[in-house]
Amino acid sequence: MSDSLLTIRDLRVRVEDREILHGISLDIKPGETHVIMGPNGAGKSTLGNAVMGNPSYEVTGGEIFFEGKDLLPMNVSERAKSGIYMSFQNPLEVPGVTLGNFIKTALEQKTGGHVRIWDFRKKMLEAMKVLQMDPSYADRDLNVGFSGGEKKKAEILQLMLLAPSLAILDETDSGLDVDAVRTVSAGISEFQKNQDSALIIITHNAAILNSLSVDHVHILVDGNLAGSGGASLVEEINENGFSAYENREQVH
Repeated sequence: MSDSLLTIRDLRVRVEDREILHGISLDIKPGETHVIMGPNGAGKSTLGNAVMGNPSYEVTGGEIFFEGKDLLPMNVSERAKSGIYMSFQNPLEVPGVTLGNFIKTALEQKTGGHVRIWDFRKKMLEAMKVLQMDPSYADRDLNVGFSGGEKKKAEILQLMLLAPSLAILDETDSGLDVDAVRTVSAGISEFQKNQDSALIIITHNAAILNSLSVDHVHILVDGNLAGSGGASLVEEINENGFSAYENREQVH
């Protein structure tokens, strides 16, 4: 476990009275990008939420270790402070808190120290330029009145500035047009340059992967890990879909 950033062993997760994940195991090392693919309802988002500690997702079995520490006793805030970040399919609106102040406060909580406003604004504007994001959004209330595309860009802006050790991107490409996907991919690509961090991309659409480096691809079907492979697996899924994996036994 020592060389792994994130270790998941035989993870079982339920929501209300239904078990969604039936014993998932993964090892993710620093510098790696792992893609989780699968049909709708396969348990992809459940996996991300379980790692992040969303209380709506009950872990009923298995282990999750991050940097050698047991994550299961930690709440969402503690996991975030330890260096885990998750973007959401439908980012929440936060009236009264600007995008810039939200990120600055999160960064201070992560580092435990004061962040100089001038240095922070400079880095934020540089990141917004990469994302082709209007600088005025930094002073607007978080996600309030943002289009779907701007909400996704705001999520990637947080990723770039917070520089977590582990980032989980849940359907970040959902609802984006071709140009927006390229722009968001540029921000993710910047994050990938940090070889001390790892990335989990949850998606059923390979478009966002076209310009990204991918190390491992995992196929989830009905809450089971039905297959794993390299980046070439993405093209296989694009051509043939998930049908070849639907009747396989779980991969351990």
